[in-house]
Amino acid sequence: MIDSIKKSVKNLKPVDSVNIANQHYKIGEFYRYSQKSDSAFYYYNKAEKVFKKQGLKYELAITYYGIAVVQCNEKDYTGSEVTSVEAIALLETLGSRNDVRKYKSFLYNNLGIVYDELEQFDVAIQYYEKSLRLKRGLKGDFTRSIGLTLNNMLKAYRRAGNYELAIEKYREILSNSDLTTNYPEVFVLALGNYANTLYVSKEHDKLPGLYIRALEICDSINDNYNSIIIHQHLAEYYNYINVKDSAKYYAYRAKDLSTEYYNDDLLKSLKLLSEIEEGDTATDYLKQYVELNDSIQNEERKIRNKFARIRFETDQIEKENIKIAKERMWLLIISTVLIIASFLLYLVIRQRIKNKELQFVQQQQEANEEIYNLMLSQNDSIEEARTLEKRRISEELHDGVLGRLFGTRLSLDSLNMANSADAVKTRGDYIEELKSIEEDIRKVSHELNTDFVAGGGFRDIIETLIETQSSAYKFQFEFTHDDSINWDIIPNKNKIHIYRIIQETLNNIYKHANASLVNISFKLKKNVICLVMKDNGAGFQVNRARSGIGLKNMKSRIKEIKGELNITSKVGVGTKVRIEVPVTETTTNV
Repeated sequence: MIDSIKKSVKNLKPVDSVNIANQHYKIGEFYRYSQKSDSAFYYYNKAEKVFKKQGLKYELAITYYGIAVVQCNEKDYTGSEVTSVEAIALLETLGSRNDVRKYKSFLYNNLGIVYDELEQFDVAIQYYEKSLRLKRGLKGDFTRSIGLTLNNMLKAYRRAGNYELAIEKYREILSNSDLTTNYPEVFVLALGNYANTLYVSKEHDKLPGLYIRALEICDSINDNYNSIIIHQHLAEYYNYINVKDSAKYYAYRAKDLSTEYYNDDLLKSLKLLSEIEEGDTATDYLKQYVELNDSIQNEERKIRNKFARIRFETDQIEKENIKIAKERMWLLIISTVLIIASFLLYLVIRQRIKNKELQFVQQQQEANEEIYNLMLSQNDSIEEARTLEKRRISEELHDGVLGRLFGTRLSLDSLNMANSADAVKTRGDYIEELKSIEEDIRKVSHELNTDFVAGGGFRDIIETLIETQSSAYKFQFEFTHDDSINWDIIPNKNKIHIYRIIQETLNNIYKHANASLVNISFKLKKNVICLVMKDNGAGFQVNRARSGIGLKNMKSRIKEIKGELNITSKVGVGTKVRIEVPVTETTTNV
């Protein structure tokens, strides 16, 4: 069993510290019941540290109880007292659950044993009574446990010299049929103590019968440990009444049984033999008694020192763990501070870069606005010059040519006085021809003097750009414009971005497409300006192409004017760029 528990502990991961502690507690319990105090203390101590660290009060309290029992068994009564009180203090904070009250009753019983061994019998009896009150109120069958505490308390009465009360209470215990039937090991313990109380109180009427009965019960249940005590009591009784053979028989029998345990019972058996035997034999057993007593005391001292060493080493490990934990905590704090500082520095640098980018975009926007305004101004100047020139030509035609033609016509009319048929016919033909020329000139003059369609300025700018680029890049173009588009209501920012996108697209066609023909068309559909630019160049695979700075700028521009950009291409066929920009009218605050 213990090997399987140890194996399960090895298989647990370090993160399962509480589970490991629970297994250490179980191992400690095993060694305690096996009377291996040092091993029990070691595993209890390992469990204690984890339970304390995790704040598990109940688990810590029952571990303290195990440690207190081990300390009491090894006669470290002061240590057992301190540990028991500490465990009770923990349980006091956990309410009145049945399991909490159960362990409190066990701890009070242990304190009773401690003070009984320290010969403070009144205090011992007080703790036994506290233990009994709790045990009698527990849920479940605690008959055996109550019987053990009663027996301990009556033993304290006997050792305190209160024989009458002890005898009276023993009789109450022995009359408990449930105890006799179900827990014979407790019954025989009480029976032996009752008989011994009668012996020390000089009431020998029922002796040695009670001792013999107790011994028979021990034999029937193979209770060798209590059998040792009964044999010792019988040896004392027969030695007291001077029946030496019987005294020696039971004394030697007690020694043989106690040799297996090599403890106080063997020590007491040797002392009995030194008192019962005579001469050298008695002296020899007395020497053995002294040697064993010294050996046991040394062993007890070693075990107590071992307890102290285990505590010390565990405390040292705990301190080392605390030191490591603090170092890790500081390392974590420093790392966190560095990470936060680095992140903040990154944010500052990033914000500065964004601010510079925003400043650059703003400056670029202002430059674009200025360029467009210059373009418009230049276009207005050209249009104004054209208008003036047209007006001048109109005036020249009207005032000059038409005046002279009118004079000629009048001259011809004056020659119409000749009456010959040929002359009249010839003059009529000239006059009609002149009228025709006059009408044509008047028509030209009128058309020249008519203003261009409003809003044609941006369209002309775009057409000029296309003509210039096609001439420089050596390709043909077809330009189609929907005259229903009113560029005058479109914000300058939008027109600048459209202009730049067309410029960048033509530049990309020249650098990458090697096209010979480019189709460019503007259409207005549902209040959305649709620009389509299609070439017959090399084309490319759109999904695999990397976005250069030109394409990124195009996307950025189209996003700024809340438009959409769609590029489709096929290798060997060409590329199509489609831009859709919603019409947003320019507003003016008055």
